Amino acid sequence: MATGSLKKMASIDAQLRLIAPAKVSEDDKLVEYDALLLDRFLDILQDLHGEEVREFVQECYEVAADYDGNRNTEKLEELGNMLTSLDPGDSIVVTKSFSNMLSLANLAEEVQIAYRRRIKKLKKGDFADEASATTESDIEETLKRLLQLSKTPEEVFDALKNQTVDLVLTAHPTQSVRRSLLQKFGRIRDCLTQLYAKDITPDDKQELDEALQREIQAAFRTDEIRRTPPTPQDEMRAGMSYFHETIWKGVPKFLRRVDTALKNIGINERVPYNAPLIQFSSWMGGDRDGNPRVTPEVTRDVCLLARMMAANLYFSQIEDLMFEMSMWRCNEELRVRAEAQRCAKRDAKHYIEFWKQIPSNEPYRAILGDVRDKLYNTREHARQLLSSGVSDVPEDAIFTSVEQFLEPLELCYRSLCDCGDRPIADGSLLDFLRQVSTFGLALVKLDIRQESDRHTDVLDAITQHLGIGSYKEWSEEKRQDWLLSELSGKRPLFGPDLPKTEEIADVLDTFKVISELPYDSFGAYIISMATAPSDVLAVELLQRECGITHPLRVVPLFEKLADLENAPASVARLFSIEWYRNRINGKQEVMIGYSDSGKDAGRLSAAWQLYKTQEELVKVAKEFGVKLTMFHGRGGTVGRGGGPTHLAILSQPPDTIHGQLRVTVQGEVIEQSFGEEHLCFRTLQRFTAATLEHGMHPPVSPKPEWRVLMDEMAVIATEEYRSVVFKEPRFVEYFRLATPELEYGRMNIGSRPSKRKPSGGIESLRAIPWIFAWTQTRFHLPVWLGFGAAFKRVIQKDAKNLNMLKEMYNQWPFFRVTIDLVEMVFAKGDPGIAALYDRLLVSEELQPFGEQLRVNYLETRRLLLQVAGHKDILEGDPYLRQRLQLRDPYITTLNVCQAYTLKQIRDPSFHVKVRPHLSKDYMESSKPAAELVKLNPKSEYAPGLEDTVILTMKGIAAGMQNTG
Repeated sequence: MATGSLKKMASIDAQLRLIAPAKVSEDDKLVEYDALLLDRFLDILQDLHGEEVREFVQECYEVAADYDGNRNTEKLEELGNMLTSLDPGDSIVVTKSFSNMLSLANLAEEVQIAYRRRIKKLKKGDFADEASATTESDIEETLKRLLQLSKTPEEVFDALKNQTVDLVLTAHPTQSVRRSLLQKFGRIRDCLTQLYAKDITPDDKQELDEALQREIQAAFRTDEIRRTPPTPQDEMRAGMSYFHETIWKGVPKFLRRVDTALKNIGINERVPYNAPLIQFSSWMGGDRDGNPRVTPEVTRDVCLLARMMAANLYFSQIEDLMFEMSMWRCNEELRVRAEAQRCAKRDAKHYIEFWKQIPSNEPYRAILGDVRDKLYNTREHARQLLSSGVSDVPEDAIFTSVEQFLEPLELCYRSLCDCGDRPIADGSLLDFLRQVSTFGLALVKLDIRQESDRHTDVLDAITQHLGIGSYKEWSEEKRQDWLLSELSGKRPLFGPDLPKTEEIADVLDTFKVISELPYDSFGAYIISMATAPSDVLAVELLQRECGITHPLRVVPLFEKLADLENAPASVARLFSIEWYRNRINGKQEVMIGYSDSGKDAGRLSAAWQLYKTQEELVKVAKEFGVKLTMFHGRGGTVGRGGGPTHLAILSQPPDTIHGQLRVTVQGEVIEQSFGEEHLCFRTLQRFTAATLEHGMHPPVSPKPEWRVLMDEMAVIATEEYRSVVFKEPRFVEYFRLATPELEYGRMNIGSRPSKRKPSGGIESLRAIPWIFAWTQTRFHLPVWLGFGAAFKRVIQKDAKNLNMLKEMYNQWPFFRVTIDLVEMVFAKGDPGIAALYDRLLVSEELQPFGEQLRVNYLETRRLLLQVAGHKDILEGDPYLRQRLQLRDPYITTLNVCQAYTLKQIRDPSFHVKVRPHLSKDYMESSKPAAELVKLNPKSEYAPGLEDTVILTMKGIAAGMQNTG
């Protein structure tokens, strides 16, 4: 493109409008938002790197848009030739530009969705996207809907105040965006929202526009690439930052909205401050399954850090609360306590100035002043333990239990109510009480997760040291007998002379850390790869042997298909043990894994088996009089059990939630759920409302004939999936060549290795990189493989089955959600892009195999649309279709750049003709080879290639809005 031709080109705004679908509603502003952000970005790009770079970026966009419009594969080759002609520094600039533009497009979408949600609230009208009744849960609308279903307000209130949703934040490495960039994106989102406010003045608009440009430039100038992997402590700090920024204040704000919704249905009573509606847990620093970086020391550090953060958050609020509590009327109980505390402080050696300033007629401040002092000491106690391992703060000067913390606050609340000041009590004090009840002294409860084999190794070392044989070689019955015998006895099993490998010491030291830290720091002990009752009993015994006075509840995790099938029988055997039934006191938690079950058997079979397993587990629990809580280990992507929260909950089997829900919030989903105040509010509302609705108005159960058909299809789907993934001898080599799986680890987005074991094939690969690799190439094989074969076989067997499948889609929430999510994945897919990877990266003898898979893809998509009764993909969701079409040219450019860059990395004989250097000002381009080697000195790739391929992976992840 000739220099200066930019002035003759249509603006990016016009280009966007040419490729964008028509407005889908009168309030649609997405194209306008998108165009504004991208125009600003291109202006900045030109200022920083020159007109030629801007022209090149726009030309790439045009070629990609041409491909997306007509699927002419020659355009992909043209685009590839353009991108491979860049010198290393220019390649990074262009790749970074498209990655940034995709992030800006995502921000435009978020602002548009928030805008339309506000419009809906104002108009009280319908609208059919993610905020519609099919995917959203408004708490007030849910309460009113339940009343229309003949529930009384009192029944609704009783169910609501007794239900619990526990959101478990995990450090699964799927958040590819650095925290510093996420914060800048948040400020861009705020600027864009304010720019379109109705009451904005010209001066405000100018200042906001300047701020917008400043933040866009700051984001572009920030290195997107993590140069070193995060530590588990880094992951924990990143996760905890969401509490500081949104969750801490979001919880009381949400509970106030629940109060308002209840009032609007005739309940003039607030949700009790100690009602456990929302709870938070974490795996950050506790999930040691296959992660050698999570050591006992790490677990200790993250617990103390969380306690220090909690005390600091309370401390930062207590003085504001004291300032408000200036009232002098109080009940006798509080007056006596306040005077006693004042005297105690006056008699102390150091009567601090603060206490002299509290007048005697302000008793609430006296009580809260003591709370303030103890919070300060509590924070210092945790800080000293964290830094040096010892603390000189006496235990009687700190809060050691949440009950101790709540007591003076409850006293203030009672006193205000007794004196006719209930409205004051229900202000900031109630908010504070709700925060204490929700977050406690630990901020979040840390779950511990460990693989069952690691416990087996410890017990084997013990039995061999005792000279009674090898625990590993014992039958399940013999293991249970021995474990129960030891659990019923009192003798110690081992002493300091127990021979320990490094792995055994790690397991035992973890139990020791649990015994030394406050018990309220911990939640559950999760056993991954659990298969038998002895796996649970083993952890119970090790907890006792290591001196844990408040044992953690032990939760078996059933992941693979066979484990899920055997789970009901395994849990029944566990409940048959009298010692264990007495131990659990009528309550049991079971975790089911969506990620590994999908990787093991494919999405269709896994989804159906998860559904059936939950039904059977509930039946078993009822037989033994046990209340069961299901812990859903869902990921962010469809391939790992992801999907809209509302739909995910309401498609669960009847009677499997009953007001008790635990679910993981993983990786990039944490930012999507809690990154902004309105996102936090939406997340809490969705989980609370959908859980309530599922319990009070369960979804329909499948008809017997639907079950029979699903069973038949699941067998076919599993057979098809495993015949390709595990039995096809060409598959592993094809997978490693056709995707960036081998390059995944270079992103440094998590502390955990991508494999449970250093060696091994697909079975040892973690579910996240498995899904990630296929998402990058737009082929999404783990999601759809098996569906087509199942549909085709049952329809060929009996033409009436097609009508039954359509009936299932229209009447059964579980089946509809399953199909709709796969349809959404097909909307993001592109077999033409996958074919480009094959042509460039896959050996000639393997290319027919890839072509065969793409034929399967197209046939599956055709059958899926037939079952759903749709002519086109996403015909029922024009908003999502519009958003995907706007993102396509950016993603296509990054896909082509990634495929050709991988070709250069993997094939030294692949030569390209490099055009003259374009950018006028770029650190990495001025001296390409030397400077780029300095930037990434450990890379064995040619200068610039590693950064380019990582930037493409991050950009595509942003475009797909999923990493793994």
